[in-house]
Amino acid sequence: MEICHCKRCLDLSCDKMMRDSGGLVELYEAAEECTDDDDAKVGLSEMRKNVIKELKIHDTVIQEWDSDMVKQCGVNPATVKYTDFLLATTSGKIEGVKAAATLATPFEKTKLAAYILGAMIPFFRLYAYLGKELLPFLEGETTHPYKKIIDNYAFEGFEELALQNEDWLDKLSVTLTGEELDIIEKLYQEAMKLELGFLLAQPLINTILAEIAIISAPKKSDEYQREDQVVRMLSADLRSTWEDFSKQYTEEYEQCIDTMLLSEKAESFDYGRLHKALEKLSDFEKRANVRVIESGVLKGLNLEDIKRAGGLDVLNVHVNEFIFEENLSTGEIVKKVECPIDKVQAFSKILSNCSNDKKNLTVHVRDTASDLLCLLQAAIRIVLNPSSSLKRVGNHFGVSFIPLFPGIVVKQKIFAAGEDSSCWNGLSGVLYTVSS
Repeated sequence: MEICHCKRCLDLSCDKMMRDSGGLVELYEAAEECTDDDDAKVGLSEMRKNVIKELKIHDTVIQEWDSDMVKQCGVNPATVKYTDFLLATTSGKIEGVKAAATLATPFEKTKLAAYILGAMIPFFRLYAYLGKELLPFLEGETTHPYKKIIDNYAFEGFEELALQNEDWLDKLSVTLTGEELDIIEKLYQEAMKLELGFLLAQPLINTILAEIAIISAPKKSDEYQREDQVVRMLSADLRSTWEDFSKQYTEEYEQCIDTMLLSEKAESFDYGRLHKALEKLSDFEKRANVRVIESGVLKGLNLEDIKRAGGLDVLNVHVNEFIFEENLSTGEIVKKVECPIDKVQAFSKILSNCSNDKKNLTVHVRDTASDLLCLLQAAIRIVLNPSSSLKRVGNHFGVSFIPLFPGIVVKQKIFAAGEDSSCWNGLSGVLYTVSS
């Protein structure tokens, strides 16, 4: 496993850390003000001071990163949602709870202090866990931009902060009713969901590659390049070109999907018609790839940078491949899996090499319309946060979408009872959905 440190990941993390810093301190101040328990006030005050010390480490790390990147650090929607949620909780804007300004009695205010802690604890609990999980992957690393942060999260002192918060939540919750405890549980779940939303906002591999190309490109026309190096576009030109490509791709992709749906809607699952329709999408994907190759935007990518961004060396991965000369990409690619038709052909080969033993089941997990053919051939077909285009195309050609857990439970019962030995076969036209 590699921990990505391309510009967009650093940018997103910079945004998140700066917003967490202010948000957590405000929450502790609000919790202190709300509680009428003197011991709790002292305890929350001490935790606030400890958190400020921890967050100073974040500030130090941010200053060590590219100064231009820090200045340009934008506000990411994933972090806005999380911070807005924390501030709404602080002000008492919680379903079933009075606004903070209308809380008249000390007891009512103490309840709000408990709610605030319930919204904060997932931050500490999740990052204490992530720190310990990620630390082994930095063994031997001395210059990784996230090293100080991960070391900090993996430190026992950060785990202790999580435990202290949980202890004070227990003490402040002693007098709460079952309904009020349910509110804390909902706040905890929502906070954890928003934290995961931030993690899911990390860029996909194509965006990562674009950012690597942009950040490593020459900034000025007179910047030194060896004569034998691949000639590269300037960073500003590269960013502009890539943004134009992204906009053009999105617009033409939606047009292609609309064209596919002009045919009559299938009354039942029709794999043949779906396959035919996705051939149009395949043609579009191939044209888009040609545009990228001919533009030269991916020239000069360093192989080591790609590996650090998440390259895989040990798995059998079916992907397009860059062509390198002395560890630098030429901008050309070996076209192996460009489009939906290529994907299903590669997946069919994998299936043909698998044992026909019923105990061996194939699992396919994806999220876009171009993955439909592969998904439908697998035994267990999981769609993670299905895109609107996937659902539109699927529905048009008779594909059914069922939530994963209840759907798998029913299938497993049928299989265990021996009522239908083919219940795990592919091409049933059913996909199982999971939402983050």
